[in-house]
Amino acid sequence: MKIGLVLSQPPSYSETFFNSKVLGLQKAGHTVKLFVQTSTRDFKVNEVKTAPKVYKNPLIQIGSMIRHAIALIPHIRKVNHFLSLEKATVRSFKQRLKNVYTNAHLLKADVDWLHFGFATIALQSENVAQAIGAKMAVSCRGYDMDVYPLKHPKCYNLLWKRVDKVHVISNYMETKALSLGMQKETPVQCITPAIEGSKFQPDNNSKQKNKLQITTIARLHWIKGLTQTLEALARFKKSDIPFHYTIIGTGPQYEELAFAVHQLNLKNQVTLLGQAKQKEIIDILNQTDIYIQYSQSEGFCNAVLEAQAMDCTVVVSNGGALPENVIDGETGWVITKNKPELLAKTLKSCVEHWEDHEEIRRKAKERVKQHFNLQQQSKQFLEFYE
Repeated sequence: MKIGLVLSQPPSYSETFFNSKVLGLQKAGHTVKLFVQTSTRDFKVNEVKTAPKVYKNPLIQIGSMIRHAIALIPHIRKVNHFLSLEKATVRSFKQRLKNVYTNAHLLKADVDWLHFGFATIALQSENVAQAIGAKMAVSCRGYDMDVYPLKHPKCYNLLWKRVDKVHVISNYMETKALSLGMQKETPVQCITPAIEGSKFQPDNNSKQKNKLQITTIARLHWIKGLTQTLEALARFKKSDIPFHYTIIGTGPQYEELAFAVHQLNLKNQVTLLGQAKQKEIIDILNQTDIYIQYSQSEGFCNAVLEAQAMDCTVVVSNGGALPENVIDGETGWVITKNKPELLAKTLKSCVEHWEDHEEIRRKAKERVKQHFNLQQQSKQFLEFYE
């Protein structure tokens, strides 16, 4: 079987979700081709095809269009089929031509499945799979379902009509997709994220004893609930328990969060670390006592899996799929979102009953090991295309 995986760029070697999928399919004898918008990374696992670039210089753009048009001549039947589908979709002539250009690398593909790794990447490419005689799959993730449709209502209407099978990373994602117009009869398979267990081995001797270490790994974005987390920590500070809070990540909310740290008098307790490599993240988690993910919503959240594997006490909100990731009272704590006072109270309780929660941390590690491993995930993806 020949499978085309469409991404914005090739996955790095630390992105185990995509790498394990590619390697697992290849090991089973399938051919996997990557189709990307930009190819800036050294990815040698398999063939990578890059989308045509859009240039600001009109002369360079015209030249590029001519080159790609010539390259599409051997595939003229696919192009004509694509144009007829685009016309039936009631897209303007200009948009149809633009879509032929931006999808040129896909229109030349010889695959059985064309799988878009994110729903947003499939926009303006919804007709490609049918045009080239392939089945179409799409993965639904947090940003696709929770954020993008807020600014672009009904953006997936055509996608739901064209897709043959949908991959969701949580049951919550399936519910969200249905609320956004996905047809009930569409085949759906839930394959959750997974982690490489061998990389996440906790060293309990690294845990800090004199000062509580708290961590969050997240893009600095309103949906991650970081402002509410800081408000909770300002309340928690009044309990006179020494702590330090590290936020790992970058994003548009940096200035707002930096101001909140100042306004809440948390400069000595909070570090906005920025981006970090996986090894540094593992080192920080090794020193982390409590991991917080107080998001408005999450598609699932790999970082929470990693924190549980690293023997952290995990406190999350009830936003999105987080209650699927953490079992409240069994593998961590799931509390109502948008209630900083409740988060502060929960943190205080975690400290006061630290020894009593050792069994919860053990169960969390075991659950991640048993249910969120790469071997199981790879097997599920093999089943997905059958």
